[in-house]
Amino acid sequence: MNANNHATIPATRNDAWGFFGTMEQHAKQAWPLAIEAVSNATGESYETVRHFLDAVPGRHFADDVHNAMHGGLDLAAAIDAATQKWMGWTISLGTSRRFGFPRGISRGLPYLTAFVIHCDLINDE
Repeated sequence: MNANNHATIPATRNDAWGFFGTMEQHAKQAWPLAIEAVSNATGESYETVRHFLDAVPGRHFADDVHNAMHGGLDLAAAIDAATQKWMGWTISLGTSRRFGFPRGISRGLPYLTAFVIHCDLINDE
């Protein structure tokens, strides 16, 4: 069971950039779908996922959503495809070094999970 069952989807705090800004005309519809999909995939809270979507990796995640839409998927399916794509990648030693992830903990972790947690940890709110 997802701990967010009764939680409110948090609003973006970066509407000009990150996932929301990159999604442009699709942003308002895409935002809650992405929060839910990423939270379900990673097991992280909506607030933690918001930190990821508002950061640079969230912008790159939106690029993958756009690519899937250009490939013919509707918005919800494109978000699911991007989520599965990011969950299918794992953190390598090089990525761990580049972003300063703890090697013993992060190596082999799904890319999406690692970046959601990383963005939450470096969030400076």
